[in-house]
Amino acid sequence: MTKLKFKRLMRKKWLYPALYLSVAALVLVGVFWYQQGASDLEDQIAEQPDSKVQDEFLTADNEKDTVPVMEHQENLEMPVADEKAASIVTKFYDYDASEQDQESALVLYNNKYYQSEGVDITREDGEAFEVTAAMSGTVTEVKEDPLYGNVIEITHDENISTVYASLEDVDVLAGSDVAQGDVLGSAGKNSFGQASGVHVHFEVRSDGQPVNPEEFFGQPMSKIIENAGQEVQEEEDAPAEEPQEDSEEPQEDGEEPSEGTEQSSDDAEQSTEEELNTDEDPAGSEDEEQTPDEDSASSISTTQT
Repeated sequence: MTKLKFKRLMRKKWLYPALYLSVAALVLVGVFWYQQGASDLEDQIAEQPDSKVQDEFLTADNEKDTVPVMEHQENLEMPVADEKAASIVTKFYDYDASEQDQESALVLYNNKYYQSEGVDITREDGEAFEVTAAMSGTVTEVKEDPLYGNVIEITHDENISTVYASLEDVDVLAGSDVAQGDVLGSAGKNSFGQASGVHVHFEVRSDGQPVNPEEFFGQPMSKIIENAGQEVQEEEDAPAEEPQEDSEEPQEDGEEPSEGTEQSSDDAEQSTEEELNTDEDPAGSEDEEQTPDEDSASSISTTQT
């Protein structure tokens, strides 16, 4: 009886169209459900723009474009386009260096020796060459110094600055941003470092204090900052000198100054008169020669006798 009923059912004309319609209805329901789920997911993402994944992506993208991160990743380079053809003829004066290195770090000017606060870089053939930025930064000063020639100062992060002196030509302006390797000008001669010929005088400063550039060539800026921190820590750990007690007793109120005090005042007045007479002497001013300026960006202040 069951087989007969099934055969009769299969012979009905409406059976196959009904099956097709049922299958089509199931397929349409599945497609609609899938599209509705995808639409809900998009709405959730749009309503939550500060998701963890997006925050990580935006943070990584912003750090990639910022200049300070790039500067910390840069290594200090020699300020020349062709390092292979460059050589250092005057070293940085280091008190812990050997006697030979200290001698090569002295600059003779006006019959006096001065300690070099940077390095003088020349070409082996003595020809002029392009001077480039050792690191990316901002040009904070461009000036012409009577002793050191044209001087450029570039400021970087963490109070680090680089100084380029003895330039013949200058190709940048104060306030402009430069990238590592950009041409700043060309090397030339100056009055102070005549013995170096055509050269560039290069200095690296941390918080205004000169450091030895040769120790940090090929090193990142973090090494300079770390070295400066160690020096500050050593100064703080060094024992402070005890103040010397004044052996002279203070004079009591109303006590008249002694004869020795009066004599000292007379000697001081006489010395003042002699100084005034010396300043009024025109002959002495004619023979006086210019000395290095301590306020110069490339100052070389300490004198060796």
